[in-house]
Amino acid sequence: MASLEQLVDWLTRFRDLVNEKQAYLTELDSAIGDADHGSNMARGMNAVIDKIGSPATIDELFKTVGMTLVTSVGGASGPLYGTFFLRFGTTAGAVTSLDDAELSAALRAGLSGVLARGKAEVGDKTMLDALVPALDAWDAADSSPWDAAFAAASTGRDATEPLVARKGRASYLGDRSAGHLDPGATSTALLFEALAGALA
Repeated sequence: MASLEQLVDWLTRFRDLVNEKQAYLTELDSAIGDADHGSNMARGMNAVIDKIGSPATIDELFKTVGMTLVTSVGGASGPLYGTFFLRFGTTAGAVTSLDDAELSAALRAGLSGVLARGKAEVGDKTMLDALVPALDAWDAADSSPWDAAFAAASTGRDATEPLVARKGRASYLGDRSAGHLDPGATSTALLFEALAGALA
């Protein structure tokens, strides 16, 4: 069960992790992207925490989160993360808590949004390489699905290192994109680290 307060805590923990790892995320992105993933995510999540206030329902919370990210974050990460949270909120609805199945459904809706907007698939060296395994592990877990999801997201992140990017700015590098972790998959692992911390 995830309460509205726990979901706000999730976002706050994600903001804190992104700020803590901002330089690292930017370092990863400087190797295969625009060198702005860390700064973009930090700016976006700081704006989110400044804006959310005291939402009455989960859909209200995540509408604010999604719109803030779409309008304040440059590059691909703003629209992708923004779409993820907007779809999450729409599916969750005007409620103040979600059971594990409802939380899974909301996360899956977020994934569907990312798939529709990013037009990528697992193996393309994107955030999907962490996101898809995380949700598959969530649904397969008998207990503490958030811990299973975080572990799978971390494994998925690490698996991006040898991949050749097929989407986004990194794909311009061709074979030279191999040998680097994907920044989006890395921030997605932080998202699930934050969720596991909030729900533990």
